[in-house]
Amino acid sequence: MTDSFLKRQQELKANLTMQIRDVIDGAESEGRGLDAAELTKIDRIESDIESAQRSIEVAEMTESRAAEFAQAARGFAPVEEAASDSAEIFRSLSRGEIRGHEFLPSESRALVSSADTVPVSFLDRVYDLAKLVGPYLETSEVFVRDSGNDFRIPVMSGYSTAGEVTEGSAISESNPTYTSLLLDPKKQAFIVQLSNELVQDAGFDIEEQVARQAGVAIGTRANTVIHAAVTAVAGSGVTAGTTNAFTTDDLITLAYSVDGFARMLPGTGYMVNTKTLGFIRRLKDGDGRYIYDPVVGQPSTILGMPVYENPAVADIATTAKAVFFGHWGSVKIATTGLQVAVSNDAYFANDVTGYRFVYRLGAGVANGAEHIKYLALA
Repeated sequence: MTDSFLKRQQELKANLTMQIRDVIDGAESEGRGLDAAELTKIDRIESDIESAQRSIEVAEMTESRAAEFAQAARGFAPVEEAASDSAEIFRSLSRGEIRGHEFLPSESRALVSSADTVPVSFLDRVYDLAKLVGPYLETSEVFVRDSGNDFRIPVMSGYSTAGEVTEGSAISESNPTYTSLLLDPKKQAFIVQLSNELVQDAGFDIEEQVARQAGVAIGTRANTVIHAAVTAVAGSGVTAGTTNAFTTDDLITLAYSVDGFARMLPGTGYMVNTKTLGFIRRLKDGDGRYIYDPVVGQPSTILGMPVYENPAVADIATTAKAVFFGHWGSVKIATTGLQVAVSNDAYFANDVTGYRFVYRLGAGVANGAEHIKYLALA
């Protein structure tokens, strides 16, 4: 409430009070009491005075609360609330009310939304679906950036060492050494088409449909791009025989070809595709026990180590790299938010709206040849 509102209500109350005073003064000057009409008029005025008084009280209370809030909020920067209804954003795009929108993640270093973020944002829903398509978005370290510029990450390549020192002797310096990993995010894009009847139908869950399409597209493409980066730098751990197959011993040799420190880190395990996992499901150890242990709700294990199912890994075939083992947190990903734009003109003849999605993606592996190894088939 503003000061002018309060002033008007106070002036109204004073004016109404004077009207009652005038009625009483008129009756008094004539030496009589108030008649029925005058009493009715006074009752109506009294009602208006009560209304004005309530308005004044509400205005004063609101001003008091605003002052208290301003005091409590002092030092806090205002935060712009993001649109929670992504469906309305897509419909606004189709109607031409807005020309574009950028969906940003909830956190600056992860594609998974914070547990305190309610409701879950559209981009979080997209990446939750994308991670079901391929594991790299789940197992890697992800850096979400405001732009698609090159991103250089420092990588420790050597550790400090300690040694025995005799009394009075100088202690030698032993500093860690660093290299760097350059991530070069490239433009990735796709278009989702929806009929205008569905777009405008309030009963159609447009957000769910677009999120599903975008999630599959992003997950599939991300998996392909990231696995190509992994394959390019991974080291050779073991070469299997000439029968386009491998043994339990080959898998053990592969695991222990990785740097011992990396092998002990969380997030270390095997990575294969579905067909290869089916082959491993039939392998046994020396005691006749199957080496693959399916686990519901979390990564299954091979010989006690996690296994991640990844459709980007090659099938079992001659010269193929069908099995990988390593520390998957060593895979680094740089990405951006998801920019969406719309076009009705491009699909005018079909009465279809096209939603164009653009994002940047780059990947690399820190200490790749030591932290990730592959099993090659002869």
